Amino acid sequence: MGSITMNHASTTYQLCPISIFMSGKFFSLYNGGIDKSHNNTLRFGIKAFASRKSVKKLKRDRKLGLVEESNVADKSAAEDVSVIDGDSVSSVDDLASKKLTNIPQRSSVLQACTVTCGFIAALGVIIRQVSHIASVEGFPIIDCSTEVSFGFEIWHLELITGLVILISSCRYLLLKIWPDFAESSEAANQQVLTSLEPLDYLVVAFFPGFSEELLFRGALLPLCGIDWKSVLLVASIFGALHLGSGRKYSFAVWATFVGFIYGYATIVSNSIVVPMASHALNNLVGGILWRYTSKSLK
Repeated sequence: MGSITMNHASTTYQLCPISIFMSGKFFSLYNGGIDKSHNNTLRFGIKAFASRKSVKKLKRDRKLGLVEESNVADKSAAEDVSVIDGDSVSSVDDLASKKLTNIPQRSSVLQACTVTCGFIAALGVIIRQVSHIASVEGFPIIDCSTEVSFGFEIWHLELITGLVILISSCRYLLLKIWPDFAESSEAANQQVLTSLEPLDYLVVAFFPGFSEELLFRGALLPLCGIDWKSVLLVASIFGALHLGSGRKYSFAVWATFVGFIYGYATIVSNSIVVPMASHALNNLVGGILWRYTSKSLK
């Protein structure tokens, strides 16, 4: 491509033009140096090429960065949604399981009702029998069996019908205007009646009606005295015992009112049959109305 001449006198070297082609650019070397114009062109070309390359790389990196950020954001959002959905599903399942576990089975309800009512009725019978024996023996104790008997007359039917209408109407009215009472009644009915069959309502209506009246109006009321003070005292005890199992003080107030009405009917009729029948029928009416109107069974 070129030649080299040597001058023995000056011992200097003279370089002939050498041409180099690299990367599409033509450079010339003269006398051991690089031409300034070509040097400027070289620097400009390198800077331009490097800048273009840097811009392209920067754009590519930005695009990749945006894609990665988008993927990460989508992934995190999907995870959040899945977590939220999982939490919501689990919370719904937990609520459903809690609701199911709070409702006793049919056999448990009937067994508890039978045992409890049997105990209450036995206690009432014992009090009546003991008071009778004590009275016969000359102790200053009122004979409950003579003060409140199991006698029945025809006009008692009218009294029973009037009591059922009065108490059922009052209950219906209070359910509409007293939210706290409605909530307490709903909680009690759900716990007792939800798992029962229609015929089971006869059991949970008549057993408590008969046994509770035998104890409270057939034994405790005559033992305390046949007067208004005793009626109010026994009714208050009857109402206080109706607290618990989701029933609030509003339900206790209602039970006290009902107990007072049954006590009044006992004094008027001098018969335990009247409050027994009224109590049982009111329980049955209330249970049937709840079964066909409650939203919890739909």
